Amino acid sequence: MNNLVKVTRDNDIAVITIDNPPVNALSPGVPEGISVAIDRLNSDPLVKAAVVIGGGRTFVAGADIKEFGKMTSGEKPRGSLLPLLLHIEDSSKPVVMAIHGSAFGGGLELAMAGHYRVASPSAQVGQPEVKLGIIPGAAGTQRLPRLVGIAKAVEMCAEGKPVSARDAAALGLIDQLIEGDLLTGALSFAREIASKPAPKTRERMDKLGNAAENAAIFAAARDLARKKQRGLKAPLAAIDAVEAATRLSFEEGCKAEAKLFNECLFSDQSKALIHVFFGEREVAKVPDVPRETPVIPVNRVAVVGSGTMGGGIAMVFANAGISVLLKDVDEAALELGMNKIRKNYATSMQRGRFTQQFVDERLKLITPVLTYDRFGDVDMVVEAVFEGMALKKSVFSELDRACRPGAILASNTSTLDIDEIARVTSRPEAVIGTHFFSPANIMRLIEIVRGKKSSKEVIATCMQLSKKLGKIGVLVGNCRGFVGNRMFGPYRREAQFLIEEGADVEAVDNALVDFGNAMGPLATGDLAGLDVGWRIRKEYRHLEKPGIRQPFAEDRLCEMGRYGQKTMKGWYRYDENRRASADPEVTGLVRKWSADAGIAQRQISSQEIVDRCIYALVNEGARILEEGFALRAVDIDIIYLNGYGFPAYRGGPLWHADTVGLQNVYRRICEFQQQHGELWAPAPLLQRLAETGKTFAEFDQEQAASGVLEPANRA
Repeated sequence: MNNLVKVTRDNDIAVITIDNPPVNALSPGVPEGISVAIDRLNSDPLVKAAVVIGGGRTFVAGADIKEFGKMTSGEKPRGSLLPLLLHIEDSSKPVVMAIHGSAFGGGLELAMAGHYRVASPSAQVGQPEVKLGIIPGAAGTQRLPRLVGIAKAVEMCAEGKPVSARDAAALGLIDQLIEGDLLTGALSFAREIASKPAPKTRERMDKLGNAAENAAIFAAARDLARKKQRGLKAPLAAIDAVEAATRLSFEEGCKAEAKLFNECLFSDQSKALIHVFFGEREVAKVPDVPRETPVIPVNRVAVVGSGTMGGGIAMVFANAGISVLLKDVDEAALELGMNKIRKNYATSMQRGRFTQQFVDERLKLITPVLTYDRFGDVDMVVEAVFEGMALKKSVFSELDRACRPGAILASNTSTLDIDEIARVTSRPEAVIGTHFFSPANIMRLIEIVRGKKSSKEVIATCMQLSKKLGKIGVLVGNCRGFVGNRMFGPYRREAQFLIEEGADVEAVDNALVDFGNAMGPLATGDLAGLDVGWRIRKEYRHLEKPGIRQPFAEDRLCEMGRYGQKTMKGWYRYDENRRASADPEVTGLVRKWSADAGIAQRQISSQEIVDRCIYALVNEGARILEEGFALRAVDIDIIYLNGYGFPAYRGGPLWHADTVGLQNVYRRICEFQQQHGELWAPAPLLQRLAETGKTFAEFDQEQAASGVLEPANRA
């Protein structure tokens, strides 16, 4: 035995406890410990059955994901849980799996090898491997359909969503729900079944369906996967593996699953998604803001501005149970904002996300106000007014007078200088950027913008608060556009240049959607409102370098009142349901403007479209990283995955560049520099990494190892 798995006895029932905190992952030592425990069970004449239970707060939350990386790097051979699970299933004495917390991935595969399963009503089970670009690899796709049927097994393995214990019991995956103490109930259940035959999951055939019914299920599942999980390989592989369970013996089905698992595990998609998994945890770490930094309690907040962003931010706080004052300049604006909030909640109810009771409770937490009179009671204010420096300074001057000492003053600015805003207050240490992404009540990202004087307590509070709000907070430095929008500028610049050089609007957007992005850059502009970027460009026009080419087509569309979806016309034309269609008028206008500007027209391939837009992101990301406005390359990746619709299976812009090979990316950027001038000057960091054969991931590792990660606050 080892310390990870402990065996005790409750009279005639063995209790096998997995004790590998925090989540009892199936790390090295755990499977071996379970195997020894099963041997002891079968050799002890005084024991009639066993209960396997997790110590602490959960059963087994899955495999140790770090082990996958070791397998693909060649550091260790591909292991398999399958022999252990067969050993459990072949036990001469019944094994009862007692589930609380979660049984995900390898945890559910372990549970299905038991002869019976009992669970706390609050437990969850699932096969979420597709979220890491892989499929169940220890007979999960073979045992699950034998317990829940083909349709549900396909859904669970291809979509990766958890299932509640109550639903699992209804499906036949859980044999009994245990109210009260789980171990007490599991021991009682074990005694009831101790003298009964121990059913082997792998021998069950009654739920495997027939060929005709199954064919329809698999066809529908593949259509759904191609639509909802566009570009992902693992969901289709999971469906193939479940299909193997219906056509092959259990042993042959396991071989088919293993082959598909290996193909997924060694794919670029899986490596990218595992990078994302660890990246979302890494971004929470700020080198000079230790975990023990005191945080400011945030129980009451105010939001200034009840427009699209302000209303969405108010919903975010209310959804987390935090009371909100929502301020605007007049009753009409407030009523408009509150109506939009009510409409958003109604939509969520229609989609089954919220109940009426939840919505009623949340709406009670939002109080519309016209003055700053009650702002002295709040712990934090988020300003969400129009993107103009003069207006924001005016608001912060008012907030400085209205709010109590110690209250956090945050701006939702997407581009403006946090330090300049902070200078109009008497408390620059309390000023910080909290850049929510639209729609704020849906998008997971918050860029937390560190000013020169932002205190560590304020930073720590905002990082922790982002988790409470159900968001991913990424700390960034204070530069124009911060990280996300600073990179988005060159990305959309190239998209517009391509249009001005002869590409069709739809061709540019389609190329980037085919690459995997949620939307094309021009459709994104129409959705956000072309006037938003126009307003920002006018704010910064005086900083543009003379003689450097700048895109002009979008500004001219704005001058014509074509702001996108909000005006029914932008790059596209929109109907009353905001469905887009190509607009020949735009094509004609851009062709004329380009001719007047002397820009030669040509045929442009989809590959050039992708290279110019994506490598513009990469090049600017490398500059940001070297300048210290992002702590790590992975921080940039997480920002783009969660704020800009970059495909998760490509790992983010900088991980994607690593995958392509930085030498290849650098070479292509040099070609663009020769063709298009100094806007394409390679970032020094990118050049250095390419010439030394290194990657952004290795740069992160070296920075962390040397302890030179600097606060993301250079100006």
